[in-house]
Amino acid sequence: MKKIFFLALTVILASCGGKKATDGENISLSGAGATFPQPFYDVAFKDYQDSTRIQVAYGGIGSGGGIRSLKDRIVDFGATDAFLSEKEMEAMPAPIVHIPTCLGAVVMAYNLPGVEGLKLTGEIVADMYLGKITKWNDARLVAINPDLTLPDQTINPVYRSDGSGTTFVFSDYLTKVSPEFNGKVGRDKALKWPAGIAAKGNPGVAGTIRQTSGSIGYVGSEYAFAQNLPVALLQNKAGKYVTPGTASISAAADGDLPGDTRTMITDSSNPEAYPIACFTWIILYKEQAYANRSIEQGKATVQLLDWLTSPQAQNITTEIHYSPLPQAAVQNAKNILKSVTYDGQAIL
Repeated sequence: MKKIFFLALTVILASCGGKKATDGENISLSGAGATFPQPFYDVAFKDYQDSTRIQVAYGGIGSGGGIRSLKDRIVDFGATDAFLSEKEMEAMPAPIVHIPTCLGAVVMAYNLPGVEGLKLTGEIVADMYLGKITKWNDARLVAINPDLTLPDQTINPVYRSDGSGTTFVFSDYLTKVSPEFNGKVGRDKALKWPAGIAAKGNPGVAGTIRQTSGSIGYVGSEYAFAQNLPVALLQNKAGKYVTPGTASISAAADGDLPGDTRTMITDSSNPEAYPIACFTWIILYKEQAYANRSIEQGKATVQLLDWLTSPQAQNITTEIHYSPLPQAAVQNAKNILKSVTYDGQAIL
């Protein structure tokens, strides 16, 4: 099954422009992975292609699929919302680097006709997914939403069926706010959920919520807005109920950042922060001379990512419900890209 999956991915990417070029002129690049940042990538890569004539094909197959695709060397770069652990990095055939590309929010979208401005806490969300809170008029929900009329209706939590960085971010948050969730479910890209409905990808989760009355699910903010789904205000660590937006997402990233940029920013202590904010990354091999790749292919890959952290590309983020990288992250990304080589020689 795995071989069939990757063969299909290869065919899809090749049909979109795929890889590969060796003459330095008709360069094309391919990437695959996270669906969370795909709306940003779709717009940014089109702008880049229009200005450079370098084709960039991207397949949204989930962070787990992106990591596997890079590991199998069938794409030029992978994309993930979950940075690789030390164990995962050691399992790659060669050293890789992480390049942050933007900030985003995992939102709690819901389908309750007539209910707007729903407030939630992390503990309540965790108990929904643990199967402990099963009705919308549960006393704990009514207590924090005194101005809303919540129905006597079953709660249908929606979760990702595929290996997902969005799941990693969401579960990272829940493990911080709910000891029970941490003990029973934990944090990972794919989990065994005690309750709920499975759907594939951010588009699948958003679509399932839109079609299912009484449902709630975690999804990238752009997908919720695209489906016209209401989004809950979520209580942050300071006790404030916050909506996801450019300012509240950026506030979550206000702090020290490690040089390799591998960090989680959920449950920020900043009183203005939205609590389920995150970085998303593109990953690539630190040494680009592999699998018969040309130096032009390696240069094109690095130059694309250098552009993706530029003001021109970062300005696109706010147009589609993401947030630009803080300057510290941009500088770290530039430094990392300077370490990428072709046959041992720096590309930038």
